[in-house]
Amino acid sequence: MKIAVPYENGMVFQHFGHTAEFKFYEVENGQVTASEVVSTNGQGHGALVGFLAQHNANVVFCGGIGPGAQNALAQAGIQLFGGISGPAEAAVADYLAGKLRFDPNAHCDHHDHGEGHHCGEHHCGGHSCGQ
Repeated sequence: MKIAVPYENGMVFQHFGHTAEFKFYEVENGQVTASEVVSTNGQGHGALVGFLAQHNANVVFCGGIGPGAQNALAQAGIQLFGGISGPAEAAVADYLAGKLRFDPNAHCDHHDHGEGHHCGEHHCGGHSCGQ
């Protein structure tokens, strides 16, 4: 199995379509046997699913993801776990231990991200909450 994680500074990058690199984890018998960080070379949104398929990814972890990318992953047979944040290594370890917490409805259906907005979750940085 091969797990792909949108990756930035050791963390799960929160917007699938804007990630600059993925970290791939090779898994055999429930253990990570190898990992590598691979640049997307500026590919975005639609091209990323082909990029993941070329790298033989079976599973993708991410924060937020648009419905078009969700559909393309499903058509490519790549399983999606969304709504994930924090260290990439911890997410992979939790998945392998059967205790990964994810949001099957995590998505980002707006592409006009303002300051303080992160796909997949709500942060109030730079904004007054409730306005």
